Formats: sequence, C-alpha cells, structure tokens
Amino acid sequence: MLLKIQEKAATYFPEVQAIRHHIHAHPELSFEEHNTSAFISEKLTSWGVKHQRGVAGTGIVALIEGRNPGKRCIALRADMDALPIQELNETDYRSQNAGVMHACGHDVHSSCLLGAAHILHDLRDEFEGTVKLIFQPGEEMHPGGASLMIKEGVLDNPKPEAIFALHVYPNLPSGTLGFRAGQYMASADEIYLTIEGRGGHAALPHQTVDPISIAALVITGLQQVISRKGNPLIPSVLTFGKIQGGFATNVIPDKVELLGTFRTMNEKWRYEAHKWIKDFVHHTCEAYGAKAIIDIPAGYPSLFNDPALTAKAEGWGKAYVGDANVKELDMRMAGEDFSFYTQHMPGCFFRIGTNKDGKEFTAPVHNAHFDIDEDALRTGMGMMAWCAVNALEG
Repeated sequence: MLLKIQEKAATYFPEVQAIRHHIHAHPELSFEEHNTSAFISEKLTSWGVKHQRGVAGTGIVALIEGRNPGKRCIALRADMDALPIQELNETDYRSQNAGVMHACGHDVHSSCLLGAAHILHDLRDEFEGTVKLIFQPGEEMHPGGASLMIKEGVLDNPKPEAIFALHVYPNLPSGTLGFRAGQYMASADEIYLTIEGRGGHAALPHQTVDPISIAALVITGLQQVISRKGNPLIPSVLTFGKIQGGFATNVIPDKVELLGTFRTMNEKWRYEAHKWIKDFVHHTCEAYGAKAIIDIPAGYPSLFNDPALTAKAEGWGKAYVGDANVKELDMRMAGEDFSFYTQHMPGCFFRIGTNKDGKEFTAPVHNAHFDIDEDALRTGMGMMAWCAVNALEG
C-alpha cells in the first residue's frame, strides 16, 4: 500500500500542482470562498467522489467509502481561506485578486487534500472503512470555520474516530515532516478595549481625563498582570497590535481604542487571565476617572495533539519519507482552529516542510513573499492518504 500511494502521489503531482496554481491565483477571504469551493467540488465530481456543499456557508464534506464502510471512519481536514495581503511574488500563478493572497498556505492544504482524495478514491477497494474529507472555510477569522462546521454536524454521520491535518512549514525543506505530541499551539483570544475619558486642550490636562496616558498605563500594567499572576511554567503572550486615538499635538482626545491578543497553552489559566485583564483595566481606568469598555470573545482553544495518535503518525511518517526526514517540532504560540476538532476526538496536526534546501522559499507565512517548493505537494497528499489508510486499520 505504501508504494502504491507513493506512486500515485508522483503520478498525480502535475495535476495537483495545477490545482494549487489555480487556487493560489484566485484567493478568497474567510467565509467568502465561493469560487474556491465550487472549484474543489468540480474536481471531486470529476473523480466520482460524493460530497456535500454549503456546510457552514462554503465548506465541503466528502466521503470515500472503502470495503465495509461502516467499520471505522477517519477524517482529514484542510482549510481554504486566504489573507488580506497584497502578494509581491512574480510568478505565473500569483494572486489575481488585489489585496488577497494565500500567504498561509491554505491553497497547499486544499490541494494536498484533493490529491489525497484522488489517491484514496483509486484505492478504495483496498482498505476498509470510510475517509471523511473536510474542506473548511474561515480558519483565519473568528469564530473559525471549524467551530461552525462542527455545529452543523460535520463530525456526525459517520462520526470519525480520529482526525488529521497538515500545515506548511517554511522552516523545514520539502520532503520532510514535523510532529509534536501533546500541547503544540496556543489558544488565541482577541481583546477589544475602549478607554473613554474627557478630551480638551493639551496645555490644560487638569481639566481633562486623558485616555492616552491611561492607555499607556494599561498596556504596561497588563504585562505585569500576566507575568505576576500566571504560572511562569505556562507559556503566555499578551500583545496589543493596534492603538488608535487622538487628532493633533495639542488635543487630548475623548477616547482611545486598543486591539490585542492573549495566547496561552493552558485552558484553565486562559479564562482566569481573561478575568484578571478585565479587572485590571476597569480598576485602572476608574482610578483615573475614565471608563473602560472591554470585550474578550473566546477564540480558538489551545491545540493538543493526541500523544498516542501522534506517535503512530510519526511512525507512519518515517515509513513514508525516512527516519532522517521526520523532525520534532517546537511549541508555537500561534493559534489554529483545528483545535476545535481535537476537543471532540483524538487529532494530529503535523507539518510539511516547504523550503528548498534551506535557501529558497524561506519567507514566513503571513508574508507577501511566501511561496513553496512544490515538491512538498507530493509529500503532503501522499502522507494524508497514508495516515488515513493506517488509521483505518486501527
């Protein structure tokens, strides 16, 4: 079976490469993936893969049934959305949609899952059980397409016993795989804060309630809250990425708006920190005569890779690409809505290397120059199919 999957991955590589070029050239923002969804549906239809469209808006769920389809179900997931970035690469397949780019590799993920679908459909008489393919919208935008697809029953009828997903990784060369068992990625919550003071002349601060100076206290003080109230053994990050307020050098404004993010690896501390942040902001603003309006909507939970499943997947990866080409990953404070699936079943979120010899395609994700060595497509589609057939065996 291993050789058959590898041979089919090589055979379908040109087709999957063309698929990736099309998706990359026509990126769509979160929950707007209408053309991408239609294109994926056309490919699945052409191969005879039955599927359902319109799940959580633009999502697709496909089923590939092997022999005895009710024996066991395994899920494979890929995201489809792009980012609001103007691409700066000069390639034949560069984005044709101004200000939108597949800078996080979701075009690669969808292409790899389509490649895996083609392989598995060809081999469906050689494995038992059902493979559920999830093409998901909106990974880059709260509340995350994963949570919406789950609410619409994507994990039911049939219910998968485990779920796998891959992600591009420019830190490793193509042909390699990366795994990390246990806690891997952080929760990701957004912070929306408005400090309402009382504006006036900059030369008469005693007649105002200065929201800018209060905002400075809040930003610096919250770093102390996180570092003093949180267990230092639990990774935590609090960052404010936007501060907006004021009009001129000699005017104290009425209000200041701050936008930020809080991330951690511990779900209990996550919600304790929300309370500490809110309490500190309200008390600080009150102490200086201002009013705080703060909202911290629950975002993506932290991502935990099931240790037993990940150990198996790492072993399958070594069989697929060789021991030397399987690496252990470091924890990351970035967020990923695949974590919603892992709250319902064992999951494994792994990486495929995408640079070329450590010299080309090393731009990070979410960068206007991000691109991949496309040999990674062959590794990705094959490994997804290989995980599915092995997991179905139990």
